[in-house]
Amino acid sequence: SSIMASHNTSGAKREEKGRNIQVVVRCRPFNTMERKSSYGVIDCDQSRREVVVKTGGINDKASRKTYTFDMVFGPAAKQIDVYRSVVCPILDEVIMGYNCTVFAYGQTGTGKTFTMEGERSPDEQFTWEEDPLAGIIPRTLHQIFEKLSENGTEFSVKVSLLEIYNEELFDLLSPSEDVSERLQLFDDPRNKRGVVVKGLEEVTVHNKDEVYQILERGAAKRRTASTLMNAYSSRSHSVFSVTIHMKEITLDGEELVKIGKLNLVDLAGSENIGRSGAVDKRAREAGNINQSLLTLGRVITALVEKRPHVPYRESKLTRILQDSLGGRTKTSIIATVSPSSSNLEETLSTLEYASRAKNIMNKPEVNQKLTKRTLIKEYTEEIERLKRDLAATRDKNGVYLSSENYEGMMGQITAHEEQIAEYTDRIAAIEEELKKVGESGFQISLSELAETSRNLQQTKEKLNQEEFICSALTSAQESLYNTAGQLLNTVDSSTSDVSGLHDKLDRKKKVEKHNKQIQQSYSQRMEGMLDNMQRCVQEHGTKHRDMLSGYSQAIGKVLGFTQGTLKADYLHDYCYIDLALILCFFFQSVETHCTDQLCKAKEELSCQQKALKQALTAVQNQILDQTVLDQQESEMQDHMERSRKLLNRFLQDELQQDVPTGTTPQRREFVYPRQLVKSRTRIELLEILRGQEKQEEEEEEEDEDKHSQVDHNLVFNENKRVPFFKVSRGEYDITTLTAEAVITDVV
Repeated sequence: SSIMASHNTSGAKREEKGRNIQVVVRCRPFNTMERKSSYGVIDCDQSRREVVVKTGGINDKASRKTYTFDMVFGPAAKQIDVYRSVVCPILDEVIMGYNCTVFAYGQTGTGKTFTMEGERSPDEQFTWEEDPLAGIIPRTLHQIFEKLSENGTEFSVKVSLLEIYNEELFDLLSPSEDVSERLQLFDDPRNKRGVVVKGLEEVTVHNKDEVYQILERGAAKRRTASTLMNAYSSRSHSVFSVTIHMKEITLDGEELVKIGKLNLVDLAGSENIGRSGAVDKRAREAGNINQSLLTLGRVITALVEKRPHVPYRESKLTRILQDSLGGRTKTSIIATVSPSSSNLEETLSTLEYASRAKNIMNKPEVNQKLTKRTLIKEYTEEIERLKRDLAATRDKNGVYLSSENYEGMMGQITAHEEQIAEYTDRIAAIEEELKKVGESGFQISLSELAETSRNLQQTKEKLNQEEFICSALTSAQESLYNTAGQLLNTVDSSTSDVSGLHDKLDRKKKVEKHNKQIQQSYSQRMEGMLDNMQRCVQEHGTKHRDMLSGYSQAIGKVLGFTQGTLKADYLHDYCYIDLALILCFFFQSVETHCTDQLCKAKEELSCQQKALKQALTAVQNQILDQTVLDQQESEMQDHMERSRKLLNRFLQDELQQDVPTGTTPQRREFVYPRQLVKSRTRIELLEILRGQEKQEEEEEEEDEDKHSQVDHNLVFNENKRVPFFKVSRGEYDITTLTAEAVITDVV
């Protein structure tokens, strides 16, 4: 027997804190059918480790759900990327002596088996361990041998491959040819969370080249069935276990055996029965598969909510994974999803499932290192137990009965034979009646089938018409959308140009407003200056008139004084002559009187001299006034020079001008559609469709005439591509397949 979870002891080194289950999401690319009939609903952000799901329609950008995981891989991710990020760190922990589990969960056809096992490149130019399509299992065994061989460690590797199908256990590596041999599951007495599968074959792998043969051997026994999702989708869960025994030597020279175990689990598809497309027996299989996955979901919910009871025992799958969920194993989940809108419901279910599983807390422990003596003791006890079972089987060969029991058995056999004959007659009568009923029912079924076929054909024709109309309307919509885009671009450019022109007008208005204010201010200053100049000119004119009047009066006074003086001198001389004549006569009598007159004349002359002196002083003052006028003229020239400079500064500095910025849009011609595409009417589209169908029928008839001699067995069918580890089995004959195909088509 094999122990599914290696036993741990309290003496093992425990991690102080628990560790959450690592959850990884991988999204596969679109296939050909999905590209034609659906759209993408998933965006994977590997750097932010987020998955965004569009839950609304294709144009609904508001309805989105975001999930965050430990790692996210998009459709472009390669097998080697997933392996290096997820499995490489786990493999190092397995070599350290931990138990680790990696299992893939998701809808059928999302790449679970491709991720875990991979495929073989069609050109076979790579070795299987270097093949870019190889999955986790072959890469893991390849790296185990590489790492342990490089370290020089003495080791042994054993693998087992267990299948859980319809809640039954099957050994896929059993040497027995009996595929239906079932295994029994027991609790491990040495580990309360572990289980033991009695009779499970563990195959020793001596080198990495044997892995390919082991995988082929297991895949040959694994049950596969055709569903609508995937032509080779597995209908069962598989558990591939790798157990590594590594020898260590302590400082004391004692030999110890370190045990590490890695479980690689490929779960069956998680879709419901209706979506899986399975019928009859396959539907029952899907029900059992869903039952085990539902139990797994309840276990995850109970662990997340920390309920006291966790329903591990409700399915075989959860019992085997008991230590991996909430136990002492390091666990990673790879959730695989489809990007197609047709699988949106299952995608959301898978992401919710995986998101809940992130909160499960495990407490990993390193397995106890066994001494060589303890290991030999365990093997010896196992050998003795097998010997006892073999001896008991050998001693009880044959069956021994007493004569009474033999006679009683023979009597019962005779009675049973009579009953069998009676029942045979009844069965014959019933079969005859069933045959009659079946023939009439068959005729009814044929007529119903014909009617259903006609309805189906009409429905298909209507569907083709609606698809063609939708396609034409979609094309017209795309054309209108492109036209609207061009018009929007033109509107954006025009709006930008108008905005630039408005900016230029605003600048012009601002400059004009500023210049107007400056002009008003300058006008006021100039008016003030002109008033001052006018006042100064008037004052200077008045002064000039006063000065000229003064000059005239002074000159008049001088002339009058001169004339008076001359006249006085003349009179004086005349009088003097007369006086002299009289003096002669009256010298003596008038000498005194003349002297008095002379004195008076001298006084008058002195007064006239003073008056003349004052007149000359006034003239001198007038000359001084001329100097003042010259000074005023100089001041006027200075004032005029300042006014000229002020005017130049106003024109050059204060008066603003519009400065070119280079941002004013130039005149340009816009090119955009002048006419909108008009959708055709439904009648016109249907006429076009009928014309195309007629043309296709004529072309098909011509092709059939040309290629009627082609061997159809030589035509390659892409849908029949088989992975390198799958073996096709003829479980059904041609008649059964044809009948099932007809029934499926009708349904």
